[in-house]
This record gives sequence, C-alpha cells and structure tokens, in this order.
Amino acid sequence: MEKIYSVNQTTFSEFILLGLSDYPQIQLPLFLVFLLVFLMTLIGNFLILLLIFTDSHLHSPMYFFLRNLALIDVFYSSVTSPRMLSDFFSKNKTISLPACFTQFFFFFSFICIELYLLSVMSYDRYVAICQPLHYIQIMHPKLCTQMVSIAWVTGLLTSLIHTLCMQRLTFCGPNIIHGFFCDLPQLFKLSCSNTFINVLVMFIVGTFMGSGSLGITFVPYVYIFKTIMRIKTKTGKVKAFSTCTSHLSVVCIFCGTLLFTYFRPTPHYNLSDDRLVSIAYTVVTPLLNPLIYSLRNKELNGALMRALNLRTFLTTT
Repeated sequence: MEKIYSVNQTTFSEFILLGLSDYPQIQLPLFLVFLLVFLMTLIGNFLILLLIFTDSHLHSPMYFFLRNLALIDVFYSSVTSPRMLSDFFSKNKTISLPACFTQFFFFFSFICIELYLLSVMSYDRYVAICQPLHYIQIMHPKLCTQMVSIAWVTGLLTSLIHTLCMQRLTFCGPNIIHGFFCDLPQLFKLSCSNTFINVLVMFIVGTFMGSGSLGITFVPYVYIFKTIMRIKTKTGKVKAFSTCTSHLSVVCIFCGTLLFTYFRPTPHYNLSDDRLVSIAYTVVTPLLNPLIYSLRNKELNGALMRALNLRTFLTTT
C-alpha cells in the first residue's frame, strides 16, 4: 500500500527531482555530455571485465578484485545515470517514495561495497609487495572469494540499516529534491520529523565501518612504502609505485567526495556544491576507475593489444 505523508493539510506521495540545471537552453548540451560519460563508463568497465575474463594472463587475485570493482561501477552508475538522462527532457520528474528509497538502497549499497572492496585491494597490494614469496599461498582463490563476499554482504547490510531508519521519517512540503537522485543529505533536509536518530546512526555506522575500512586501506601503505624504499632496482620501484598510485588515486577521489557529502557540517550545506560533488562521485568516479587502471596498467594494455591482434589475425585469415 502506498504511503502518504501528511503535514499541515499537505499530502504527497512523491518527490520532484529538479535535476542538474534549471535552464532549458543548456539541457541538450548537458544531456549529450552526460550521455557520453555514461556510455564511456559502461564501455570502459565492460572492456575491463571482458579482458580479465578472456585473457589467462590476468587470472590473478589482483585482477579478480579489479573485475569486481568494474562490475560494481557498472551497477553503481546505472542506478542514477539512466534516470538523470531521461529527466533532461521529461515533463514528469517525480519519483515515488518507495522508488526513492529503493534507489537510495541500491545506490548506497554499491558505494559501501566499493569502499570495502578498495580496502581488500589494499591488502592484496600489501601481500604482493611486502610478502611476494608467499603471495600465492596467502591470496588463494578461496580467501579472495570470501573477502569479496564479505564486502558485498557488509555493503548491503550497511545500506539496509540506513534505508530502514529512513522509513521512520515523515516528509512535508516542499517535496523538491535539488538534485537528480535520492540521497541522505537531501532527504534529511526534507523531513519534518526529528532526524537525530538517523544522523546518529549515520555517524556511528560511518565511524565504525568507514574508519575501519579507511584504516585497512591506508595502514598497509605505510609498510608498502617502507618495502618499496628498500627495493634496490629503479625498475622495481617504478613498477611497485605504479601499481600503488593507481589504487591510491581511486581511493582518494572516491573517499574525498564521500566524506564531503556525508560528514560535512550541516550549516555549511550548499545546494550548488552538493550537485557538483554528487556528479563527482556518481558520474565521474565510475568513469575514472577504468581510465586510471587501464592507462597505468601495462598488463591490461598488453591484454588489449593481444585481443586486437587476435581479432586482426582472424579477420585476415
């Protein structure tokens, strides 16, 4: 049964998404730009998935985790981008309350899963660089599968907690979301009930899960950099640094935007900043991940060259 929230004789059962811009003259250019970004995101991540699946040289723990990261980015961008693109030319920009909560659940789930998976990838880099002789024994397929499964389950549970807490909120007019998707900061501002419990849960869960994840992500790099500095050959140092900087770049971009969105002081909340930051972690980050890993990864580039050469060979014979 559809929920109707009533405050001061005002009833509504849906939110209105204002989107990225209120100016009709720039709707088409924005649509074309974000359509191109979304297509590039899908192509880039699907290409990584295809290369890792088909190339035997990439059947290692590092690329197993990268394959899951690419898969998450496909889901992650698909939760918000199609709706955003359709709203550019849609007269009806409303979204029902159940649909809004559902969108948030999946969106926040993939955020959490990606955050936890980046932590797992950090541990993988630690073992590969600091304990290379025992890498195969430690990072065996069963452990890799268990760690990825834990990331998925923990991410879904974290999002479920926040989604269930939102069910206790009531919403009153205006029912306008200054953005293109349903997210916690926007929903908190639209609620006419006390959000103290929700904010408390966000900070408690964020402190334990977020700080734990960030700790697992960054602490291993202290030992990684110490180990790299002890490498005598310049080639070995460059290779190790290249692998680490790709991962750290993704972590810093992703975590930086998340911290700004969910843990900034409420008095400093600005709708224009919110739209820009939401674009950064919903649209740009899933595109940057395949670019960062593919451009700085010689093995992925080699796999792409082998795939192109094989196709050329098959078409000429």
